[in-house]
Amino acid sequence: MYTQEHYVLSPDRVLTDEEAKLVWRKPKSHKASEEEERICKEIIRNWNRGEMKIANILLEGDAGSGKTQLAKALSANFRLPYTKVTCFADMDKSDVVGAILPVISSERVAELSQSDQKLLHVLYESDGFQSTTEILQEAFGFSKEQASIQMKQLLNRLAEQHRDNEVVEYRFYPSEIVRAYQHGYLLEIQEPTVIRDAAVLMALNSALELDGSINLPTEVITRHPDFIAVITTNRNYTGTRPLNESLRDRIQHSEKMDLPSREVMVERAIAKIGFEDRKVLNLLADTIILLDKTARVNAIKGVAGMRSFFYWADSVAGGASAKESLYHKVIYKITTDPDEIAILEQALQHQGLDAKLDELDHPETLQGNAKKKDHLKQ
Repeated sequence: MYTQEHYVLSPDRVLTDEEAKLVWRKPKSHKASEEEERICKEIIRNWNRGEMKIANILLEGDAGSGKTQLAKALSANFRLPYTKVTCFADMDKSDVVGAILPVISSERVAELSQSDQKLLHVLYESDGFQSTTEILQEAFGFSKEQASIQMKQLLNRLAEQHRDNEVVEYRFYPSEIVRAYQHGYLLEIQEPTVIRDAAVLMALNSALELDGSINLPTEVITRHPDFIAVITTNRNYTGTRPLNESLRDRIQHSEKMDLPSREVMVERAIAKIGFEDRKVLNLLADTIILLDKTARVNAIKGVAGMRSFFYWADSVAGGASAKESLYHKVIYKITTDPDEIAILEQALQHQGLDAKLDELDHPETLQGNAKKKDHLKQ
């Protein structure tokens, strides 16, 4: 029987204080899934087998199926710092490798616009530990895409204002990918299927080789032996493309992520919302599972996932009508199309779940649920 301690890949490795903070801590609501245990056993079994080593993982599934939760759980199990990069359509190689920023004099900075001065100030004041996009995200509340665009536009403006014979020093800001790659973190690469630029995918392909390297402007770095890449991507979503064949070929273990088993769903709900009526939770979980399957079979785009389950269960635990809150917490998140809603409703009726949900809505049942939850809070 494996325990979390058995999964530590480098027991002699000493993490810095900063790295230790990045190792994910499992909340009480986390219950290990079959996928988590299977991946951990496969990685630990092959970790020291050279070319058979497993260090690139693919988690492919619908939103709410627990992909990021699983990636973080692997960080906790392997005792590796967790970090992530969220891909976007207009990523270029600088988003993979990092950016070189000129360090110009205060006199030259004063000649720039106020907005550019603010951008440079936060960049120069940083310790270089974060990527430029992360720095701008935190300082100005930009999205990943906005930060990347702002950085590229700033560099273009600085290049245009460069004076002949001016001596300029440069500072390199490695990307989050480079930081994880060089120092041996567990890196979650979210949604690489949205990337348009083939050069970015080629850079990722090269980096994911077990003996791969990344060419930086300042040096060539090799893959840290503890580095693990976990690619997480949705299936058949608008704006996504099939995962690049070369990228997929570098994956050593893949998981098709669906909803967890009913038992795992219930255990997570008990830990997360503090409601312990297993009979009610089993019924709600059965409903979510059926709606999810029905949506798939009928090509309905929406998803009935764990997030919907938690919020619906919490609402019912608070005394809300199970039937009424089902629409606001689950069905309308899947679809608001009348024909598609009718398909979902028919599935519930056919399985008898519709009638069972009605039974939960008796006044005494609703009051009992609310009292149980209040008691647990106390």
